[in-house]
Amino acid sequence: MVSGRQTVRFEHMFLTRTHVRACIVNMSALMLGQRSFDDLGTPLREVTFCVLDLETTGSSRNDDMITEIGVVKVRRGECLGTFHTLVNPGRAIPPQITVLTGLTDAVVRNAPRIETVLGSLMDFLGDAVFVAHNAAFDLGFVRAALARDNRNEYRPAVVDTVALARRLLRDEVPNCKLSTLASRLRLDHAPNHRALDDALATTDLLHLLIERASGMGVLGLDDLSTLAKLAGHPQARKLTMTTSLPRSPGVYMFCGNRDEVLYVGKATNLRQRVRSYFGREDRRRIGPMLREMQHVRHLELPDPLSAEIIETRLIARLLPRYNRAGTRADKYCFVRLDVESAWPRLAVVKEPSAKGIHLGPLPSRTMANLVVEALQSVLPLRRCSTRLGANYQPPAAAAPCSAAQLGVSECPCAGDADRGRYDAAVNAAVRAFAGDPALITEQLTSRMSQLAAVQRFEQAAMVRDRLSALLTAIRRHQLVAALRAAECCVVRRGDTTWVIESGRLIDTSTSGELGRALPVEPPDAPCDGQPVGRRQIDEALCLAKYFDKHALRIEVVECSGQWNFPIAASDDLPQLANHWAQRLAGSTGSVWSAMPVTVAP
Repeated sequence: MVSGRQTVRFEHMFLTRTHVRACIVNMSALMLGQRSFDDLGTPLREVTFCVLDLETTGSSRNDDMITEIGVVKVRRGECLGTFHTLVNPGRAIPPQITVLTGLTDAVVRNAPRIETVLGSLMDFLGDAVFVAHNAAFDLGFVRAALARDNRNEYRPAVVDTVALARRLLRDEVPNCKLSTLASRLRLDHAPNHRALDDALATTDLLHLLIERASGMGVLGLDDLSTLAKLAGHPQARKLTMTTSLPRSPGVYMFCGNRDEVLYVGKATNLRQRVRSYFGREDRRRIGPMLREMQHVRHLELPDPLSAEIIETRLIARLLPRYNRAGTRADKYCFVRLDVESAWPRLAVVKEPSAKGIHLGPLPSRTMANLVVEALQSVLPLRRCSTRLGANYQPPAAAAPCSAAQLGVSECPCAGDADRGRYDAAVNAAVRAFAGDPALITEQLTSRMSQLAAVQRFEQAAMVRDRLSALLTAIRRHQLVAALRAAECCVVRRGDTTWVIESGRLIDTSTSGELGRALPVEPPDAPCDGQPVGRRQIDEALCLAKYFDKHALRIEVVECSGQWNFPIAASDDLPQLANHWAQRLAGSTGSVWSAMPVTVAP
C-alpha cells in the first residue's frame, strides 16, 4: 500500500494516495496525441518533460537509498501534474543529511518503501523526457532502485539542466548550483533541498534555458539534448546556419567565403548531422574547415541511398579540399592478365585495354601490386616484360630471370618454360579473376600457417596483406559484375523505388510519386565489354553494396538482365579471409592474433 505523505498534484488540486493511479491514467488519456521520442526531431512545443529531484541518504547509488521523490510534468510551459512522496530508506538517515534536508528517521518512518513507490513513479514518468539538475545523479539512483527490484531497465531521453546552464549562463553566474541560479535569475521557486521544491525550481530553470537556447536555433528535442556540448564549441556562433536544415536525408556542402565547396557529406538527418560537427568531432581537419566555412548549402533527397549517390557524384566533380574519399579517381588502376598473348602475364595498368581480362579499378597502385604479388607467389606466371609472340624463339645465350632461378616462375623468354604447367597457372588466375580464388587462398593460408609456426610473423603479415588485397579486389569485381548483369532495372524497398541503368542511378521515387530528377546528372555509362571506368566505379560500388546487403528486403519490379543479388562472394570471401586466423589463434599466441585480416567490401 502507498501510505503517509505520498500525493499527486494535478492542475493545482491535491489528491490523496487512493487517487494516485486514477490521476495517472487520466493524465495518460490527456496525452494520447504525444509523439514518440524515437524521433528526436520532435518540436519542443510537443515534448512532455518530467523534471525530477531526489533526496537520498548519500551520494552512492549502490550503497545509499532514496528518501524523497519530487517530479513535475510539464508541456508547452504548463504544469500537467506533480508526483511527490517520502520514502522509507530502510536505514538511518545520516546527521549531515538531516541538517541539509530536514528529513529525520521519524519523518520517514511511516513512508512507503521504494519498492512500493516504483510502480507509480514509472507510470507517472512514462515516455516523457527525463530532466534533472545533474541528471546522472538522479537517473543513476532511479536505475539502481529498478535493478534492485528486478524491474525493466529505464532509458529515457535525458536533458541535464546543469550542462545546459554551463553552456548558456556561464558568463552570468559564479557557479551553476541550483540555489545560485535560482537567486541570480530570480526563478519563481526557491530550492531548499526538498525534492518537490527543487523539482519546481529546476522546471523554472528549464523553461528559461529553452528560451535562451532558441536564440541559437534550438527548436527540437535533438538540438536541446546535444546543446550542452555544441554551445561550448569555438565555432558555436555558426550554429545558426543550421536552423533552416531539414531533418531528412540529403547532401550538405560546407562553403567558403568565395562560395567554393570545402566539403561534401551525406546524412539521413541533415540538421542533426551538420550540428554534430560542433560537438565532439575531433578529427584534425574539422577545426580548420569550420573556421573557413561561411555558409551551408544542402540538397534534400528522398532516401539515404540517393543521398550517398549524389554525394559521390558531387565529390567526383567538385573535388572539395576537405574530402579525401572519392577524390582520388586519378590514382585508381587495374590488374590486367593479357590472356590473348602466347605467354600471358600480370600487369598493373592505369586504363583498361581492349584485350585481356581486368580486375578493378582498385583504389591504389599499392593494392594492385599486392594483388599481383598474391597471384605470383602461388602461380608460376612470368614476371619479365619481354614481348613474346607466338613464334618467339629465345636467344641461344639467354639466361633465366632471377624469379625462374629461384623456382617461383616460368621463364619462356629464356626458353625455360613448361607449356602445360604455364597453361594451368593461367587458368587458375582466370578463375580467380572470375571469383574463384580457392587455389590461391588455400596455398597462401598454408604458407601463413607455416610462417607463424616458426614465429616469422613479419613475413606472415606480408602474406596476410596480399591475401586481404586479393579477396577485396575479387569482392569488388563480383559486386560490380552483378550490378552490370542487371542492365536496366527497377527495384523497390519499402516506399522507395530506384531506376538503375548500366550501373547508375537514373531516378528515385517515394510512396508511388512520380520519379524526381536527381540534382546531379549520372556519369557516362561504361562501354559494353569494358570494365567500369575509374570515374564510375564509386557509384557502381555504392549501389551494388546496398543491393547486396539488403537483397532479401528488395523487390525487383523490372529487370532486363539477370538479378544476381546477393552474390555468393558476399558470404564466401569473408569466411575465406578469416579461416586461417581461426586455425592459428590457438597455436601462435598473442603476437599472431595482433595481425587480423580485414576484407573491405
